Amino acid sequence: MNKVYLLSLVFFSFVQVHAQAVFISKGKIEYEKKVNMHKFIEDNSWTREFKDRMPVYSVTYFDLYFDSSQSLFKAGREVPDNKWQNFWGADAGADNQLYMSFNEGISTELKQVYEKKFIVQDTAINLEWRITDEVRNIAGFDCRKAVGRMFDTLYVIAFFTDQITAPLGPGPYQGLPGAILGLAFPRYYTTWFATKVELVSPVPNDLKLPQGKASKINRKELMALVKGTNDWGSEEEKQKNFWNIVL
Repeated sequence: MNKVYLLSLVFFSFVQVHAQAVFISKGKIEYEKKVNMHKFIEDNSWTREFKDRMPVYSVTYFDLYFDSSQSLFKAGREVPDNKWQNFWGADAGADNQLYMSFNEGISTELKQVYEKKFIVQDTAINLEWRITDEVRNIAGFDCRKAVGRMFDTLYVIAFFTDQITAPLGPGPYQGLPGAILGLAFPRYYTTWFATKVELVSPVPNDLKLPQGKASKINRKELMALVKGTNDWGSEEEKQKNFWNIVL
């Protein structure tokens, strides 16, 4: 009896451990984006009066629909009475939508740049990742920390889970062996953190960019366009505005 009991206990423990290892290939992730406006805006006599009246954080929500081969990132639920959302460009492009094809490594984004709309299609942004052993639980998933570099000088900190098998993340941030559920862009005081993961099957329209008139360009052309019209403020403000639009 003892031997039978021991074998049963071992089998039950094996089933329990493996039952917990659920791997997700499709669903919907909601992200909360927070920008520290008091730090994002340069401190001078003109901006100080706004800082005294605005909240510290601008908060917006985004939804990421995905399956095993593609994803679509777009604006989510609205925050009531968020009158400071678009102030100073901290949330420029909040209504943009980004489609990613994992198999092809191609990103296609419907992007508002000043008064015009563009379809920006190019290879996915290349991020060089260094994965660490640090672990953090986000939205019920244990996520490993990784540090990423892009465009030579921009660094981000990400937390990803391999339980969601698609190499996706908020906006253009991707390329890890799993889904990024938390991401910080320290240089511009911005974070994205998943608030929930829904195990749903996206319908075709959830994974399609809306149709409409828009000029087609690539990322290099977009960067040249923004650089050519980005001539206001200090050099730091120009850099913030440039990457805010491009990314």
